[in-house]
Amino acid sequence: MKELAPPQAYELLKSNTDAVLVDVRSTMEYEYVGHPVDAIHIAIKEPPDWETDPGFPEAVKQTLNQVRPDSDIESLPILLLCRSGKRSELAAQLLEQAGFEETYNILDGFEGDKNDKGHRNSVSGWRFHQLPWEQS
Repeated sequence: MKELAPPQAYELLKSNTDAVLVDVRSTMEYEYVGHPVDAIHIAIKEPPDWETDPGFPEAVKQTLNQVRPDSDIESLPILLLCRSGKRSELAAQLLEQAGFEETYNILDGFEGDKNDKGHRNSVSGWRFHQLPWEQS
């Protein structure tokens, strides 16, 4: 697994048309907080139990086979994003264990670390760097 800061991840997505961005946050986070433009949503954990979905790697394979039917799925560069970089790190590890060859954890995630007042989006993360995002 490799790690990239959000601006580096965005540059890789722009320069490599094979690269795929997978947002692993919960459905609520993806829809209501927002998400990077063109991100594919595949949650690794959902409330109320927040347990890791054991079917996550298979869900990624199935989704990518639909989105990129003519590609060698396991060799695609897959960039993974969550709120702050923890769940996406786990997702990258699970995908590597499942045979994916090129996984990237996006450091600081979509919202980044909290500032001294406990607020996100003001210190680091995808939104902090003003990279393209949208809300459902």
